[in-house]
Amino acid sequence: MTTPFRTTRRVEFGDTDMAGIVHFANFFRYMEAAETAFLRSRGGSVKLVWEGQPIGFPRVSASCDYLNPAFFEDLIDIDVRIERLGRKSVTYAFEFSREGTILARGKVTSVCCKPGTNPIESIEIPATFRAMLEQARFGPSQGSAAGKAADGPAA
Repeated sequence: MTTPFRTTRRVEFGDTDMAGIVHFANFFRYMEAAETAFLRSRGGSVKLVWEGQPIGFPRVSASCDYLNPAFFEDLIDIDVRIERLGRKSVTYAFEFSREGTILARGKVTSVCCKPGTNPIESIEIPATFRAMLEQARFGPSQGSAAGKAADGPAA
């Protein structure tokens, strides 16, 4: 596995609750922003036209475990890695830290979909988008061979 993608975020006053710590729900916003930054760094996004086909990645699962509080003006490092890459879905793992102290760990699973359909239709992740994700997950030398091994059930 390659080194995780890292982004940083400064805690704003509006992110905190009456106790002066980051409100738990904001970690979900932080995960979404980190996921988008990760994908943008690789030429993608969570909603885009990829090789002429509109695709989106709505979330179907999200969780976060809180280990230590974060406070106003803290500079938080957010590490992003791909935990699982299925045919239609991708699960990201996030680790939040401040100066080496782990604050929280979270996961988000998103499913590749064709936007504008009613109901929303899940589709297989396009091959070249998948290759980009595999490279981020396994590095340039292992790419597609490792991705085939990681491909799980239909979702």
